Amino acid sequence: MYAVFKTGGKQFRAEPGRTLRVPALEVDPGETVTFDEVLLASDGETVQVGEPLVGGASVTASVVRHGRDRKVIVFKRKRRKGYRKKQGHRQKFTEIRVDGIAL
Repeated sequence: MYAVFKTGGKQFRAEPGRTLRVPALEVDPGETVTFDEVLLASDGETVQVGEPLVGGASVTASVVRHGRDRKVIVFKRKRRKGYRKKQGHRQKFTEIRVDGIAL
């Protein structure tokens, strides 16, 4: 059993018991969160594809922790002009454990 759901502008494949890193959510660790935007769902035999969403389907997960990803360096430069700009970025994430999928 698996489902593909959307959160934070990205799509994730969820399976019960699997741990995922999704873009930061405003939820405390230990709480439960439900994702209603399910794009595709499968119970092992049949596959339901949403147009655009699968009706009545949801993914339930518990929040494990919050964190920040590794640093990405952004470097800009223009030749012969002496222009250089170095910038770093660390994306915030929320780690969730998928508890169940309701079809």
